[in-house]
Order: sequence, then C-alpha cells, then structure tokens
Amino acid sequence: MANARALDKRRKSIRNIRKITRTMELIATARYKKAMDRAHAATAYTDQLTKIVSQLAAAGLQVSHPLLEQRPETNHARMLVLTSNRGLCGGYNGSVLREVMPRIAELRENIPDVVVDCSGKRGIDGLAFRGVETDQQFRNFEDQPAFDEVDKIASHYLNLFITGKMDRLDIAYTKFISTSKQIAKVETLLPLASLDEGDDVGESGSTEYEFLPSAESILEEIVPASFKARLFKCFLDAAVSEQVARMIAMKGATENAGDMIKQLSMTYNRARQGQITGEIMEIIGGVEALEG
Repeated sequence: MANARALDKRRKSIRNIRKITRTMELIATARYKKAMDRAHAATAYTDQLTKIVSQLAAAGLQVSHPLLEQRPETNHARMLVLTSNRGLCGGYNGSVLREVMPRIAELRENIPDVVVDCSGKRGIDGLAFRGVETDQQFRNFEDQPAFDEVDKIASHYLNLFITGKMDRLDIAYTKFISTSKQIAKVETLLPLASLDEGDDVGESGSTEYEFLPSAESILEEIVPASFKARLFKCFLDAAVSEQVARMIAMKGATENAGDMIKQLSMTYNRARQGQITGEIMEIIGGVEALEG
C-alpha cells in the first residue's frame, strides 16, 4: 500500500504543478496580446522613419548628419544585449547569448575598446557566467517597455556617438516575426547609414528632395527620432518574443504534466489492483485455514 500511496501523492503534486503552469500560460498569453498590440502600433511608424533616413543617406545630399556618417576608424564600440528579468521562457535568453558571444569576440578582435551593456537579469547573469563584464545594467524593463525609459538610454547613446566616445552601437535581441517564428539576431544601430530596410532604399539615388524650412532642420529632427524609434522597436520585439517563448514553454509543461498524470494513474491503478488482489488472497487463505 505504501507504493500506491506514494504514487497517489506524486500524482497530486503534479496536478498542482499543472495548475500553476496553466495559469502562467494564460498570464503569458494575455501579456503577449498586449505587447503585440504595442509592437504592431510602432512597426509602421518605425519602418517609415527608417526608410526615410536610409533614402536620405543614399541620396547623396550635400547636407549630412553626424549619425549618418561612417567613421573612417572604429575605436570605440558598444553592444546592448536585450534579455528577460524572469526565466521559465524556454530557450529565449540562451538564443540571444549564443548569438551575441561570437559577435563580441569578433568585435574585440578588430576594435580596441568594446563595451557591453545588458538589459535583463538573466542576460546579466549569463554574460557574467561566460566571463563578459557589463558596463550598464538595466533591470527595470518587463513585458511593457516604456518609451520614456528607452528614450533616456537612446539619448545617452546619441551623446556618446556625437561626442566621439562611441563609434558604433550594436544591439542583440530577439526579433519578432510571427507567433511561430522569432529570431535572435545582432544589428548595428549606429551609424544609421548602416541600416538596410528593404529594396526601396536602392531606388532613392535618383530622387530629388525639397526641404522646408531647411535640410539641416529636417535632418536634425528626423535622424535622432529614427534612432530612438528603432531602439524602442527592438525593446518591443524583445518583450513580445519573451511572452511568446514563455507561453509556449508553459503550454508544453502543462501538456507534459498531463501525460505524467496519465502514466502515474495507470501505474497507481495497477499497484492498487495488486494490493487488493493480495488482500483477497490473504482473506481466502485465512478462511481455508479456519475451515481446515
């Protein structure tokens, strides 16, 4: 009976775990829908801004902007890594770290000064475990990144780039494509001329632009705004991808718990059946002994 009792106790424990994973799946689904709505709303704006800046960079204008200029030498580079604060999201953080480690090694081979920043406790701990020190650490971003917080980070990077303290900025994050597809990748955000957003960019060389009131004033506004929108979009994509990964992981855990409960129920029933059979045989044996 002890074996059957232990199996029943384990089955109850797994049922409780299944309730938890099911609840976490539902929470992740709700957060995913909210994050998806925000990311979708920002996509069209960000893509259009990026396209305009890319076309202006390829148009051969006499007026330029510091954020569009390719530096002759790259001596100072930064890498921003976007991960999550919480776990239970499958291979979400591991995919980003596997993607970023070779890029960090490549940058350090060619650039004298490479600094790594990281958002998310899991990424900070993961980089430290791999021997990578992080300069700036951001732990305040959850499933709904605030633009004001990202704007502070973007303004800091813009100041570093314009003053010459940084020549290049890369970002490692998980790009959201669809519910079934998210890709961990590394992109170069600064200088902005390195962005490539579609085939339309190549057709901009023959386009004539007229600026009102002036080209300088237009570029002064649109170029920094494009970078900030681009960085914010990366944070939004990372947030959506995290919730998708957690939703899928918790769904898989719930299904696995159900399978384990079925197996334990079968084992418990066999053990209980054997116990009952044994008790019946003992009773029959006792009756026969009394009759004899």
